[in-house]
Amino acid sequence: MPLPQPFDARGLCRVLAHERGRPITLTPMNAHDSGVLGLWVATDQTDMIFYEASTTPPHQEHIILHELAHVLCDHHAARLSANELTRMLMPNLDPVMVQRILGRTTYQAEQEQEAELLASLITQRAQREAVPGHRTSAVADRINAVFDWPEPGND
Repeated sequence: MPLPQPFDARGLCRVLAHERGRPITLTPMNAHDSGVLGLWVATDQTDMIFYEASTTPPHQEHIILHELAHVLCDHHAARLSANELTRMLMPNLDPVMVQRILGRTTYQAEQEQEAELLASLITQRAQREAVPGHRTSAVADRINAVFDWPEPGND
């Protein structure tokens, strides 16, 4: 997966949207005390990622990467009722157009862990690639080989 340089989650969303031929929109939300920091909503035409507006920019980046990881892993959650969708998102979003929704309170722990791991791996790779001449460790080389990931700079 090509990472934009300099790296930021919004740039990665643009790259992936272009590669997939499917828009990804990013929308800040104020979830207050709901415990929901991010949501992924997929419609017929677009993927929408909602992220908590009242947190720090680095935390927003991680939330966006976490939700983007759900997109990349093609996770699916149980369908929610129209009332639940309206209550969780916003009153002006037509629930009929929503195919699937991922919120921290609605999907399986395994998917949560997978998305969190992928978000962290993307961040680590971006940080590694940002350091010119950085050489990976033997452990990192073995992990890259297992996943058939190219060495930094050989993408």
